[in-house]
Amino acid sequence: MTLSFDPNSISLPMGHFIGGRLVPAEAVIDMHRPSDGKAYAGCPLADAALVDQAVETAREALDRSNWGGGRPRERTKALQRWADLIEAEAETLARLEALSSTRPVGHLVAGDIAVTAEQIRFFAEFADKEGGDLVPTDDANLGMIMTEPYGVVGAITPWNFPLSMAGWKLGPALAAGNAVVLKPSEMTPFSTLYLAELSVRAGLPAGLVNVVLGDGPITGTAITGHPGISKVSFTGSTAAGAAIMTNIARTGVKPMTLELGGKSPQLVFADADLDLAAGAIAASILSNAGQACICGSRLIVEAKVADALVAALVARLAAVRPGPTWEETTDYSPVISERQIARMDGIIRAAIDGGAECLTGGGRLDREGYFYAPTLISGVTATSPAVLEEIFGPVLTIQTFEDEEEALSLADHPSYGLAAGLFTRDLSRAIRLTRRLQAGTVWVNRYGRSRDHILPTGGYKQSGIGKDLGREAYHANRKSKSVLISL
Repeated sequence: MTLSFDPNSISLPMGHFIGGRLVPAEAVIDMHRPSDGKAYAGCPLADAALVDQAVETAREALDRSNWGGGRPRERTKALQRWADLIEAEAETLARLEALSSTRPVGHLVAGDIAVTAEQIRFFAEFADKEGGDLVPTDDANLGMIMTEPYGVVGAITPWNFPLSMAGWKLGPALAAGNAVVLKPSEMTPFSTLYLAELSVRAGLPAGLVNVVLGDGPITGTAITGHPGISKVSFTGSTAAGAAIMTNIARTGVKPMTLELGGKSPQLVFADADLDLAAGAIAASILSNAGQACICGSRLIVEAKVADALVAALVARLAAVRPGPTWEETTDYSPVISERQIARMDGIIRAAIDGGAECLTGGGRLDREGYFYAPTLISGVTATSPAVLEEIFGPVLTIQTFEDEEEALSLADHPSYGLAAGLFTRDLSRAIRLTRRLQAGTVWVNRYGRSRDHILPTGGYKQSGIGKDLGREAYHANRKSKSVLISL
């Protein structure tokens, strides 16, 4: 059975998901399909009053169900049933997401949706395995560290990987005993709404997962500043993360996890397996058309092998198969919007005007929709906008180095430190440079995440605060209490 579908045949869930049901709401924000640029739907805009309703519903669901205080294994079982249902409904979820997003339907079924189910299961197993500690004290006292859920967690997810990012937020928060009020991007909300519906069908208490639709300035601000929300988790741009911190500070203090922007380097030494490096680097630029915070958008290559590596990259970038996200054979995505196309093109033009050379790409593809050609830019300086700014598209800059110190100097970005790639056959060099690279994640002789959900992700510098994934994400959704008992 083919996964391809007619984009005009999909029935969309419209409204907000609050208290275990879809709450109809008027469409306010116009939506366009990235694959063909056509207007196809509208997104509601939740105001502060509706966010209040969602938060109160979440709190009532916690109290009524005792989700955070009951047997932890029951949380595990409910979340595992939800993961099973996510897999069973993979085609429906994939079509809802492919219609509005940049994710091809085939990639969603094989990747994003399967990974989302895995993440839910991964965090489910923490519920009855991670707890407090007895700590050493003198014989006259008993010292304990107790942990408990925060209550209602506010989550905001981006448009580039809607389902898997929702899994990042929902999995650890729910496993840790919290309820969630989640706002997906106004450009890609529909698969998240259906994901929430599946949680209730799987037996999670109604009201535990609430999805409110809207934009950042109104809906996002209402969530992050709400006094009834005890913790905030956000994935998105650094600018939006800074705005969230400011908004939280206006209304008080609360913990937050921020996974933000990146401008990640990929360092290639002359002793590297160049074929392996070319494949990994090309994949990081082509995957989702470079629209990922971890995109390895800065190639820093030892000068003596630069020409050979660039030639291999050009060949790989030329072999892409662009197509609409609703076609199963598509392996190269559109860009999310006309606005993003214009922004990306402006940065590239500015780099070229500053003396850089475009080796391939550098313009829109001749087809309907928001497609941009994979682009390589050489001759850039450290102050070039193409090097400094997060482009969030299929654009790779190329810089060369002569020795390790120069490579590290070029890799060190003044603002970002999310991820880095390193290609070398020298184990000592790999360990030495991994220790010195200013990044929250370093991949050696590969680039990109695996399905090892135990590895946390998060950035240095302005690339974020705290960690997603791993046991760190679970613990970030529990607060601790110190107890000392005199015997």
